[in-house]
Amino acid sequence: QVQLVESGGGLVQAGGSLRLSCAASGRTFSTYAMGWFRQAPGKEREFVAAISWSGGMTNYADSAKGRFTISRDNAKNTVYLQMNNLKPEDTAVYYCAACGTCGRTWYIGNNYDYWGQGSQVTVSS
Repeated sequence: QVQLVESGGGLVQAGGSLRLSCAASGRTFSTYAMGWFRQAPGKEREFVAAISWSGGMTNYADSAKGRFTISRDNAKNTVYLQMNNLKPEDTAVYYCAACGTCGRTWYIGNNYDYWGQGSQVTVSS
């Protein structure tokens, strides 16, 4: 069992930065791939970024490439999402999730086993 708690969301102006954190409970955190997803009002949940259990591989949605960076610290049971050059269209609730057997399907939310409660990110223009 893994419990996930996101933090670091908030209100920021366009062009600004935020860093989301996701703290995980449980001794098996380092065995899970981790992902970030987001859901804007009236829209479906979408993949943002993912990182392998070791941190050696990362994957990004096209909308995040060049602006967002996912990282993890297994010693701290925490995964991060550094978001730079934020745009109003990045406004959404951001969720972290843990996947035990994603393989190459990191971008499919239904493959993830555990989810956090979400953290609101609002980017003003």
